[in-house]
Amino acid sequence: MKLTRILRNKWVRRVLIVLFVLLFFRLGFLNYNEPTEIGIARNLVTGKTWVQKGGWNLKCPWVLVPHIDTRPIRVTVDSAGHGYSGKLVQFVPEEWELFVKTEGWRLWWFANRLSFNLGYKDEHRGMKDILRGYAYGTKKYPFLVVLEEFGEQE
Repeated sequence: MKLTRILRNKWVRRVLIVLFVLLFFRLGFLNYNEPTEIGIARNLVTGKTWVQKGGWNLKCPWVLVPHIDTRPIRVTVDSAGHGYSGKLVQFVPEEWELFVKTEGWRLWWFANRLSFNLGYKDEHRGMKDILRGYAYGTKKYPFLVVLEEFGEQE
């Protein structure tokens, strides 16, 4: 076989081992946050929670880091009718502790991940759906700022 002949070469094996070690290091010990995101890291062993800013961050394999986009996000209430409502909201990074206290810590990307909304183009999942719930709730929270409201004009 041609593949086994290639793998017998010591330089090919060394390169593959180095690539495997680098991939393992990247997946286990590094995470990246975009400059417009914060990461809320949690040590699963000690239970300690802290915030990470944008860029590369060194971490332990037992530390998980979900990301929250801090740019303004449009959240809407979808309807087949002519009435609609939408808001432009923004997460306030300085209030991350209150958000975790209110929502609880988890990998928010997985929120509602197994929903199948076959009748709608938009799937309501993840952090955007969580922020939509807080934007349209009756109680106002300091970790979410409503920048603009828009809807059907009379």
